[in-house]
Amino acid sequence: MAALYRKYRPQTFEEVVGQEPVVRTLRNAITSGQVRQAYLFAGPRGTGKTSMARILAKGLNCAHGPTAEPDGTCHACVAIAAGTSLDVIEMDAASQRGIDDIREIRDRVVLQPVEGRYKVYILDEAHQLTDAAWNALLKLIEEPPPHLVFVFCTTDVSKVLPTVRSRCQTFVFQRPRLQELLKVLRHIADAEGIDAPDQALALIARGARGAYRDAVSTLDQLSSATEGQVTVQAVLQLLGTVEEEALFRLCDLVVDRDTAGALTFVEELAEQGHDLGRLVVDLIEHLRHLMLVQHMHEVPDTLPVTEETRERLRAQANQLGEPTVVRLIDLLALAVDDMRQGGDPRLPLELALVKVTRPAADLARESVSYRLEQLEQRAPSAPAPTTAPVPPTPRPQEPTASTSAPPDVDLEQLQEAWSRQVLPAVEERGGIPAASLLREAHPKQLAGDTLTVEFPASAQFHRTLAEDPKNATVLADALYDVTGRRLALSFAVGEDDGEPAPEAEGPAGEDAILELMKETLDAKERGDET
Repeated sequence: MAALYRKYRPQTFEEVVGQEPVVRTLRNAITSGQVRQAYLFAGPRGTGKTSMARILAKGLNCAHGPTAEPDGTCHACVAIAAGTSLDVIEMDAASQRGIDDIREIRDRVVLQPVEGRYKVYILDEAHQLTDAAWNALLKLIEEPPPHLVFVFCTTDVSKVLPTVRSRCQTFVFQRPRLQELLKVLRHIADAEGIDAPDQALALIARGARGAYRDAVSTLDQLSSATEGQVTVQAVLQLLGTVEEEALFRLCDLVVDRDTAGALTFVEELAEQGHDLGRLVVDLIEHLRHLMLVQHMHEVPDTLPVTEETRERLRAQANQLGEPTVVRLIDLLALAVDDMRQGGDPRLPLELALVKVTRPAADLARESVSYRLEQLEQRAPSAPAPTTAPVPPTPRPQEPTASTSAPPDVDLEQLQEAWSRQVLPAVEERGGIPAASLLREAHPKQLAGDTLTVEFPASAQFHRTLAEDPKNATVLADALYDVTGRRLALSFAVGEDDGEPAPEAEGPAGEDAILELMKETLDAKERGDET
């Protein structure tokens, strides 16, 4: 018994779905007698390139032709459909790719067609022909016998030599839309007596990612496995995909900032046997749909979604902020990279959910902009007061509304981030001298919004320079960049380590101060001018 994709492959131009420009051009070429000597059909796998080549051969060799509407019943049409026609030769260029195979073609093309008007050579996976084989074909493609037509089918047109492409009419096959795939699957299911709800067929179509052959083969496999009773759960188990409802629910948990709920839901999906790697890929695709809706202000027709899903996409795109969508896509991309290297996607997925639902938990500098945008979204837009005093060091990007709650931060987080994030931020804002002042210091205490920075007992001079308003402002701004929180600063000197104090208790000499300034400020002494 033939597979369903072979049984239901299109036999006429009218049965082709989703390739209207290609069908229209080929029909007009046959009707007007302008058939060319070589065609190049390019496009993703499973989109009907070889089937279209056979239909073209039927139109050229039909007993009532050349015609754009082959009857399908004459001897030539039946033989071409069965693959037994002596005038239509199909070759697999993946295995017959050498110059010897092309020489065999050159020896045979001089012979007249056996029963039709044209000899049609269909070369599948044509991009795998060697350069020597293509060069052997060039003259034949450019000046073939009048009865010869070449159809080259390829999934990678960039690998076909430019000199060959210039001698062919190129047609690019597009991936079908979801509704077009659903139409084909529903027709086959009804014809075969397969009981399959629309939701199950939609999952099959979405999993095929625009390939007719993949979609019909999946339906064939499910029909055999379920004895003609295809269910949504059966599709999910076979494909390993995640139901759309789960993707919407996970994003709803992100909207609610429910970290525990998101992690629990991932745990439930894992216990149910879902492939978390596929979950990451499907979630990225879902977030891409939300991003397109947010920036295009409509659901593009090209998205492979049903009408019901379109409405839900519009609603969720209004609930989930644009920065959150972009941030989550970036974080999930790291999980994809880990999977490509053989890693487990579970931890990167959970980390992404934690970071996007609890921005304050992420002290990486990459998240600063994200947290600022979150604060700006929570701050109400109100006119600036006319009588209030202006702060001494205003920051335009910092929200001033008292109702905007700053992110939580604790002393341990600051101590961990001091060398890795805070000091580099100080260096970026104030230069190397400002950062060098603080290298011996460390966060000692956090009381409310006041951070105490402690210097060693031997670094009294560094503490004095750090208290300078200019340096203190640079440190405060750097802390805000890293934590998203405005902190007041207090500087202290730690206790003496117990070593005897130096005998000279007077002020430091000029030479000592000069050496300290050279070391701290990265300064150089100018030579005496002569």
